Amino acid sequence: MILSFFIPVAMHSNRNYSLQSSNSFNIKASCSHIYFPSTLAELQQLPELTADKTSSNTSDNNADSFYILGEGSNTLFVESQAPIIIQPKFTGIDIDEQDDHFVVTVGAAENWHKLVCFCLAQGIYGLENLALIPGSVGAAPVQNIGAYGVEFADFCQQVQWYEFASKTLHSLTKQDCRFAYRDSIFKQAHYNKGLITQVTFNFPKAWQANLTYAGLDTLAQNSTALEVMTQVIALRSRKLPDPKQLPNAGSFFKNPLVNQKVFAQLQQQYPKIPHYPQANGEVKLAAGWLIEQTGLKGFRHEAVGVHQQQALVLVNYGSDFGSDIISLAKYIQRQVVDKFSVLLTPEVRMVTQQGERSFSLLPDVNPIGDNSND
Repeated sequence: MILSFFIPVAMHSNRNYSLQSSNSFNIKASCSHIYFPSTLAELQQLPELTADKTSSNTSDNNADSFYILGEGSNTLFVESQAPIIIQPKFTGIDIDEQDDHFVVTVGAAENWHKLVCFCLAQGIYGLENLALIPGSVGAAPVQNIGAYGVEFADFCQQVQWYEFASKTLHSLTKQDCRFAYRDSIFKQAHYNKGLITQVTFNFPKAWQANLTYAGLDTLAQNSTALEVMTQVIALRSRKLPDPKQLPNAGSFFKNPLVNQKVFAQLQQQYPKIPHYPQANGEVKLAAGWLIEQTGLKGFRHEAVGVHQQQALVLVNYGSDFGSDIISLAKYIQRQVVDKFSVLLTPEVRMVTQQGERSFSLLPDVNPIGDNSND
């Protein structure tokens, strides 16, 4: 079976473009120019965006002048003015059925959750644990998204990546992408040197439900993929507010990794601390639990706050300013360090007028003090 539909969309651009509807925090921001390429030719027509104008995401090089935007579900515009925005519009899905697996190639602009639902409808299983994760398919490999015991990397075969400097497409294997926990080559060596146009997955037909994660371990071992997805959607819906109703970017912080010595000390003090041993010997902690133990679950400061049902989610009750979210996040970070000596780092990407910046380099323009009211 081969099923294909790739839809070309003519590139257009806009000036002085409002980004408020293009970020799930609903922050007021605008950019001087935004481009929507959907073909190789259109990518090659983009303004010169060479690697020497960019830097790693931990740098503070003011030469950064653009940002690659998906659906904005993992982006916080820190300032009212954003850099030049490139929002790829590569769409379409191609399915190639082999004897023992499916090869599925997907345009970067396709919606992630819709892809999960589409695959299940076609009898292609594996992504059900990743249902309801917001954002585009092209953003998934950058962050190596993961949930309920499954990561994007588990099914990635290759990523099609356009390099700005050479103006050519490259096919990167799973190994080339250097996937790690919420990390990839696209956040490291390839950061801001190109953009993803499409992703190819490999789904074995020999499927077995992954029910190891808390919340799914109550399901029967012979559960279907649809039953797993239904459970995942129910769990996420209970924990995570709909960004259209209450603006947020889902999980704001990464689950921190600590070494065995640090974990042993924490477990001695907090015997019930949730933990997940990793293959490399490190231990993953639950950032939401750490925040909750500081008493900040449901905390509110002016127009921003911590969600009442899920402490890992920061919500915008009506602020127009990304700096308010920054101040809240830095306050949470300080409280967790004070209590556990564990540093939380954001999953969400921080974008200033000069481009993406490291959270640690951003100023806290209006610090929240210990006397703040809930």
